[in-house]
Amino acid sequence: MSQKVEIAPEIVLANPRGFCAGVDRAIIIVEQALEKFGAPIYVRNEVVHNKFVVDELRAKGAIFVHHLDEIPTGSTVIFSAHGVSKAIRAEAESRGLTAFDATCPLVTKVHIEVAKMRKAGMEIVMIGHKGHPEVEGTMGQIDETEDTSLAMYLVETPNDVTKLTVKNAEKLAFVTQTTLSMDDAALVIKALQAKFPNIHAPKSDDICYATQNRQDAVKIMAKDCDLVIVVGSPNSSNSNRLREVAQNQGVEAYMVDNASYLKAEWLIGKKKVGVSAGASAPEILVKAVIATLQQMGASQVQELQGVVESVVFQLPKNLTSAPNKTA
Repeated sequence: MSQKVEIAPEIVLANPRGFCAGVDRAIIIVEQALEKFGAPIYVRNEVVHNKFVVDELRAKGAIFVHHLDEIPTGSTVIFSAHGVSKAIRAEAESRGLTAFDATCPLVTKVHIEVAKMRKAGMEIVMIGHKGHPEVEGTMGQIDETEDTSLAMYLVETPNDVTKLTVKNAEKLAFVTQTTLSMDDAALVIKALQAKFPNIHAPKSDDICYATQNRQDAVKIMAKDCDLVIVVGSPNSSNSNRLREVAQNQGVEAYMVDNASYLKAEWLIGKKKVGVSAGASAPEILVKAVIATLQQMGASQVQELQGVVESVVFQLPKNLTSAPNKTA
């Protein structure tokens, strides 16, 4: 039997939290493809980084693969919200796959920036996490047949910048992964600008509005809490960053994939428990976390005021105009 806390800490909900427009769009693309063409629909990598969402789509007939050669020729494939390289697009075309692109438009914006920087004859530094699908997709915007003298470099920390050597510091630009911690990215950008004073910045911030809004909301919430719970899967970059943002405020913080990961001892001695969710975590998981926290002894729920997000991204035209084959 779960242990109950002696005091009844208040639950404070961050706002905004959970799904962003890019995640909504990616999930709808998979669901509409299943409705129009029937199962199976293949998805390269997890369409968004959340186990609950992926399991739900899998139950509806989506098959998640890491490599395109796992997909039968002539099948339908969806590219995940994190984006893919030029090579992956070319491979899909060569294998006769019908592709629908669930890449978040804000990731696509970075891909377009990379293309423009390359056209201007610049080397590019990407700030991001090695191995993350978004980073692989963005780094893969450099075509191997292009001028190899225009390199693209990946850095994650200011220390990486100190070790970075480029060919021409006067023709250098940077882009960032969209789901980074704003504070961490700012430190790396500062290091880049100190080492390469003439480095070109993107025309607008690459870190997406939803990432910024959720991090700002956690910062505000954490000031008044002595415990923060972030709902998100372990491989979700933006969810991990939310936990780090809370910890950087000096607050005890944990990330949980779902309510079953909660521990009653976390609540002992706490007065206010903040709850948020990464951009790929559905609200149903947040509600389950709140219910479990209350079973463990937490009391009323206060929802904070926050930025109202009204962004909606259009679905791919080749999907919305495609005939329904299941009718």
